[in-house]
Amino acid sequence: MPGLTQTSAAFQHITVTELHPTFGAEISGVDFSRPVEDNVFQEILAAINKYGVCVFRKTGLDDARHVAFAGQFGELDDVSPYLAGGRAHRLSDVRLFDVSNVDLDGTIFALDNKRREWNKVSGTLRVGNGLFHVDSSFNPRRAGYSLLRAEELPPAGMGGETEFADVRTAFDELPADEQAELKAQNYIAAHSLWHSRKTAAPETFADFNPEDYPMSRHRLVQRHEPSGRDALYLAAHIHHIEGLDRDGSANLFNRLFAHATQPRYVLRVAWEDAGDLVLWDNTSVMHRAVGGRFEGKFKRDMRRATVHDGSAAAWGLNEHSNVRQGLP
Repeated sequence: MPGLTQTSAAFQHITVTELHPTFGAEISGVDFSRPVEDNVFQEILAAINKYGVCVFRKTGLDDARHVAFAGQFGELDDVSPYLAGGRAHRLSDVRLFDVSNVDLDGTIFALDNKRREWNKVSGTLRVGNGLFHVDSSFNPRRAGYSLLRAEELPPAGMGGETEFADVRTAFDELPADEQAELKAQNYIAAHSLWHSRKTAAPETFADFNPEDYPMSRHRLVQRHEPSGRDALYLAAHIHHIEGLDRDGSANLFNRLFAHATQPRYVLRVAWEDAGDLVLWDNTSVMHRAVGGRFEGKFKRDMRRATVHDGSAAAWGLNEHSNVRQGLP
């Protein structure tokens, strides 16, 4: 049951408190004032592979130590390819993605700010709602782990939480015949940054046709290597499913997406203090940010380090290329 503290032999150096019946855990007992020791890190790795989402409270991490901790999980992505055309980056380290509502000069995005529109998908904010997605599925090499840290938060009770959807259990609980059909068809989904941006902000991106831009191809059903469980690799970035006509593609995607985002598969994580850190595995969960009354009024300064996926499915069916979809 949620809230059950794990004291089994599997965890000797950390304390794990489950947050949901099927996934998600809060981790305590980690000293972030120095590099995380290997025996502790191995238990964190075991926890994230099991639970998909791990929450750490009041870590005290700064940008440098945030990046260093993320680097223990593997090769880090950086924002350089997204800074096309001389676009500036607010943070000093390009290995941190700025997913805040804070402009380059430190002011808060107004509700009609164009950069806020750009951030609706990369930062997952959308007026009144968010889009469940996984990080970087639109790139040739997708993201594995993401580590999001709160630098500054709005007042409590004004929104800004992050929700996660358990796509492993969602697959497990599909009817057996549907599981078999999905595996037999071995569908490939085409992921597009522009499709999800246009979905989130249709007026801003009215003149963009996603089909004019590259799409990344990943299998719709995949084996999650660390746990050995099957998972739905879903995201709002999916433009279409190959081999189906437009209606058939939309119907299959919408049905699976609605199934995987039912309340019983969703965990909402509240951000309580600056220094809170959430680690998640993009190959076993989707996520989205929740909007709220803070928008346009209070800062929500969030910084994300992103680890390139190291699994056999990391590149999907794409060419191995460092070219990614930068912003014009």
